[in-house]
Order: sequence, then structure tokens, then C-alpha cells
Amino acid sequence: MAKVFTIPVPPKFRTKRRERTSDPRYVDGQRVLVEAMKYLAQSDPVANRPAIELISEHVRTRFRMSDSPLA
Repeated sequence: MAKVFTIPVPPKFRTKRRERTSDPRYVDGQRVLVEAMKYLAQSDPVANRPAIELISEHVRTRFRMSDSPLA
């Protein structure tokens, strides 16, 4: 039987990390969505509940997962 030799290669880590900077459009987009939820809740919270839930779900899942301020 043949022997298999593996030579471990150390991973190359980036020595200098990129500084994180926020994109003002990303922050403004979140702010607009929160303001929309506040407006809907103040005007008629019972009738606007489905709309508030839709915006809230968007903020909690897709907006934060798919949109990145570092893109």
C-alpha cells in the first residue's frame, strides 16, 4: 500500500485589516424604514399592523443580510 504524505500549509492571513466605514445611504435607509414604521403606528396601529410587520420583517432579515455598508 502506498503512503500519502500531506504537507500542511499555513493559511495566509491579511496582515492589515480593512478599516470599517459605514455607508451613509445604508444608515439613511434604515432610518427611513424606522420612521415609516413609527408613522404607521401613530396614524392607525390596528389597521396598519400588516404593513408594520412587513417592514419589520424586512429590516430584521433581508435588509441586514443582503445589504452591506462595506460593499
